Amino acid sequence: MRTLLVIPTYNHGVRLTTTLADAASLGLPILVVNDGSSDNTREILGHLGTLPQHANMSVLHHPDNLGKGAALNTAFIFAQEQGYDWALTMDADGQHLAADAANLLALARSAGGRPLVVGVRSSMHDIHVPWTSRAGRGFSNFWVWVCGGPRLADSQSGFRLYPLAETLQLGVQATRYQYEVEVLVLAKQHGIQVLEAPVQVVYQPRGERISHFMPGRDFLRNSTTFSRLFFRRWLGRSS
Repeated sequence: MRTLLVIPTYNHGVRLTTTLADAASLGLPILVVNDGSSDNTREILGHLGTLPQHANMSVLHHPDNLGKGAALNTAFIFAQEQGYDWALTMDADGQHLAADAANLLALARSAGGRPLVVGVRSSMHDIHVPWTSRAGRGFSNFWVWVCGGPRLADSQSGFRLYPLAETLQLGVQATRYQYEVEVLVLAKQHGIQVLEAPVQVVYQPRGERISHFMPGRDFLRNSTTFSRLFFRRWLGRSS
């Protein structure tokens, strides 16, 4: 399994050093996509790239913030061009523990074929987990299924293993966080097996946590994406 570890980042400079140190422990080649950060992310990545422990790290920069989905798409195209077969994705905010990647990789190997594997976050009822994250996960799980996707326990987890060729052929339209739910719906509709593996989650206390989630804006974006997928599914059936 030729696998590239992909970490999209947007204004996560304060967490990057720790996140990338943890990611380096996997021994996988790493690609960081800086999605137009306006903090000191570029400078931090420039410094980290000079360190021996990050010799296998590549960095791509978007001049402007295009969204997480756009950053993932940039990474997947780069990975395929470099001859990789799989992309393992982790968030840059320190939520994920690199050691849990073993669960995703092992499940893909044991399942055979070319599945898309999603990390199911545990401890989502921890005191530091915002209620918006729990509610958003339930909302997303339901609408992914209604729109023709798989029944999942955690459709919003960013800790995933993607089969590159199959994912790039899906034609996902969303360019921001909604990319991660749209890809699940389209994967199911195109016969790609979607599996889930357990992973841990770390939510920093309020005030230390980096989040770009805005309830009103992101609810509207999610609703727009799900409406498009819903009507495409059901109008397609009736036509």
